[in-house]
Amino acid sequence: MTKVKEKIKSGYDILVEASEAAEAAVKACRPTPMIVGSPSTPLGNDVDPTQQTWFVEGGVCGFASVVIKPARGKFVTELKNRKIGGAHYYGGYSVSSWEFAPSIRRDQSYERACAAAAGAVNVLQSYGINAYVDARID
Repeated sequence: MTKVKEKIKSGYDILVEASEAAEAAVKACRPTPMIVGSPSTPLGNDVDPTQQTWFVEGGVCGFASVVIKPARGKFVTELKNRKIGGAHYYGGYSVSSWEFAPSIRRDQSYERACAAAAGAVNVLQSYGINAYVDARID
């Protein structure tokens, strides 16, 4: 359980702190690269070295978001006022990881997206905001 910070901050200050933590997490993240190519047999799980292959530095593709439940409070109000995020499919409020870490806006790395979301979630939870990472491989 994360200890809740005593100091009261504005929604904007929390957003800035969460964004800084998300960017720091992205910078520290070292995704496992992958090689993509054609299998040597139908439905094979190997890569045929005689066919073209691609090195993907960012690893598997995917995305992540921060979900805040319940969708109320000064922080969610700040997000809504700034038109950041929106309603989550299963309830609550959802913000894409790249909203916290703009450096990954055009990045497809699942691991970087998860790192950014986790960095933001850690800050939000430290202020008593019920938040979690919602991520999927693409």
